[in-house]
Amino acid sequence: MLLLGKYKSLLFFLLCILFSAPVLLPQAEDDSVITLTLDKAIELALKNNYDIRLARKDIDRATAQIEEAYSNVWPSINGRADYTRNIKSQVLFIPPNSPFNPSSTTQTISLGAANSFNLMVTLNQTIFDMSVNTAIRMAGDYYNYYKYSAQSTEDDIIFMVKQAFYTVLLTKQLIDVSTKSYEVAKANFDNVKSQYNQGASSEYDFLRAEVRLSNVNPLLIQSKNNYEMAKDNLKNLLAINLDENIEVEGNFELGEADSVLINQPAEDLLQKNPMLIALEFQSSVLERNISLQRSGYYPSLSGFANYNWQTQDNTFEFSNYFWANVVTVGLNLKVPIFDGFSRNARIEQAIVDKEKIELTRNKAFEGLRIQLVQARLKMLESYERVRAQEKSLTQAARAVDIAQSRYKNGIGTQIEILDTQISLTVTQTSYSQAIYDYLIAKAQVEKVIGLSGKYQNNFEED
Repeated sequence: MLLLGKYKSLLFFLLCILFSAPVLLPQAEDDSVITLTLDKAIELALKNNYDIRLARKDIDRATAQIEEAYSNVWPSINGRADYTRNIKSQVLFIPPNSPFNPSSTTQTISLGAANSFNLMVTLNQTIFDMSVNTAIRMAGDYYNYYKYSAQSTEDDIIFMVKQAFYTVLLTKQLIDVSTKSYEVAKANFDNVKSQYNQGASSEYDFLRAEVRLSNVNPLLIQSKNNYEMAKDNLKNLLAINLDENIEVEGNFELGEADSVLINQPAEDLLQKNPMLIALEFQSSVLERNISLQRSGYYPSLSGFANYNWQTQDNTFEFSNYFWANVVTVGLNLKVPIFDGFSRNARIEQAIVDKEKIELTRNKAFEGLRIQLVQARLKMLESYERVRAQEKSLTQAARAVDIAQSRYKNGIGTQIEILDTQISLTVTQTSYSQAIYDYLIAKAQVEKVIGLSGKYQNNFEED
């Protein structure tokens, strides 16, 4: 009994510990947040963006066109089965007074049976045709055209992703600027209010500080709204559901100016532009199309072989049918003689199409060169603006501190404080905007010269 009492005491002690311990309930998981770096955003865009996926479908289609072009090299084999019911059979006329018809009138003999069956297998093989090889090469050029067109689409989307990503970083930076501006205005308002309550500040200064604070708050709200809209735009490019929550990670800073992008000759840089390369292959396609139309002047030669099973009978007793086998082989030579000048018209149209694409390529080259020059100038301008604003930032922040100190010591005015606060906010905004302009201009240069394609090796779909 004593031992049982000890166990009861121990059990009671353990129960007390159990029920007095905090209850650990499953914690609800926070809403998942998709964290995006610039490389991660580009990776998602290359996998999920609808325009890129559509462009890759064109590549798949071009691959199928190559297979179709090669099909003309291989023989074609076709089977055929015919059944004929002779309601009224054909007849053979036998003239009178002949060895088979000694009578004085023409006689007829019915030919064939009521049921006629014919099974045939036919093989055709092209031996010579000028258009076959041309069509194969044309299909290869089509594939390359769609390949580089898809790469051009990818470059466009990569640029748009960079632009959207940097816009998110900019709006995020402007939230910080607006927040700091609000904090400075709030601290100034509290200081003026304290002095006003003590009779050390005028009502005019108090009202100016209050108005300044009320004007800064909407700017902060607007910055937050712009940030959310910028994230939605980025999610749309990456085919991410708008209900998903994303955060971006990246350094919104200038870095060193890229001398290669700025100094290398435009003609050298544009050699890698995928759109220009695609237009070159399109020009090659149209050049081969001219050859394809001219090949119609040449004869074509093909071989054929037929194997037939034939039978005729008046009944449907298939097991009693007698089948006759017929095998034929031969050649088919097709020589064009006159087609009403339609071939000449098609050749002229093909030549015009080739000339048009050459003009289109020259126009595209000049347009890209102008874009490159403008983007380079924007890079240099933005770079200098950033460097100039870096010093102004320090000076503007120092000016706010001096103005506030002067006002506290009674030798400054409220107008000085407001002016320095506004100047600081403008300088911080201009600094962030200059960095953004530089990054966008650099991305534009990379797109024009085809550097965005470097992401393909890392993010290409399996």
